[in-house]
Amino acid sequence: MLLDSVLEDFPQEITLKDNFTCVVRPLEPADEQALHEFFLAVPDRERMFIKHRVNDPAVIHDWCQNIDLGRNLPLLAFSGSQIIGSGTLHQQLGGWKRHIGRVSVLVHPQFRGRGLARALVTNAVEISRRVSLEKVEAEFIGEQEAAIKVFALLGFSVLLRLPDYVKDMQAISHDYVLMGLDLKTDEEYAGMG
Repeated sequence: MLLDSVLEDFPQEITLKDNFTCVVRPLEPADEQALHEFFLAVPDRERMFIKHRVNDPAVIHDWCQNIDLGRNLPLLAFSGSQIIGSGTLHQQLGGWKRHIGRVSVLVHPQFRGRGLARALVTNAVEISRRVSLEKVEAEFIGEQEAAIKVFALLGFSVLLRLPDYVKDMQAISHDYVLMGLDLKTDEEYAGMG
């Protein structure tokens, strides 16, 4: 299985700006408390943009006890035992979007500006290629300008922007932004002549 060969690459040590190092590996059941603490460290204003109620311990418990890495592959970045970032590759295992992965990323506020988001997204894109996905997408609320910029720098382009389309946890409307990246390799393009 393609995913098994991907998982053999973890844990990975990565070096970020200022020679800061962290370890990246997939979510494990024992990460429940650390993952909950990670999400609680995210400011309330930002947490409103997350699709799930990550401040609810039951949500985190469910994620950690029902891990399906083929469907959702959360890569967690650790500094010691503290989770400092999360990048997840979400996949539909069947249906009309089975060739498209969705990438999401979140970095602990105290560890931003070091290139961790970029490293986690790059890792998720590489995994997407290795498991034979053809495209990856990312969803944002319009105000998430810094995140949109990181994805744009990595080659993602805005596929659509819908004004006042989604509502945050406070029922306030926001623009919905969908970005995408085609994963065809140069060799595949060269064969299309």
